[in-house]
Amino acid sequence: MSDDKIEVVHSSSSGTIGRAFNEGHGVRIPLDSSSRPQPDTLTNSEAFLGAISSCGVTLIEMHAKETGVPLARMDVTIEGTRLAAEQTRYARIALAFRLAGVDQEQAEALVEVWRGR
Repeated sequence: MSDDKIEVVHSSSSGTIGRAFNEGHGVRIPLDSSSRPQPDTLTNSEAFLGAISSCGVTLIEMHAKETGVPLARMDVTIEGTRLAAEQTRYARIALAFRLAGVDQEQAEALVEVWRGR
């Protein structure tokens, strides 16, 4: 038996051009095309960036709890830059981590755990 982890997300037409429904393990969310954003839904690009930053939050929080580091709260802001000449690729992605309840050394060590994964 394999230990490989397989994750499946199904995407389908929503009936609105530029919007798709995405479903995984019973949770269904709409995502808009990055070229046709609407104010009420995340775009594909925003969801991609959100997956990266939420990974930072959840991984660091769990690691802090498991190792007894007194992390009280954290926020991560992610910014993706795509050049006007090449909108299909990110030229730069920057993350800013704000951690509360820990000192600077602990905060840096926790962020390094995330970077190492």
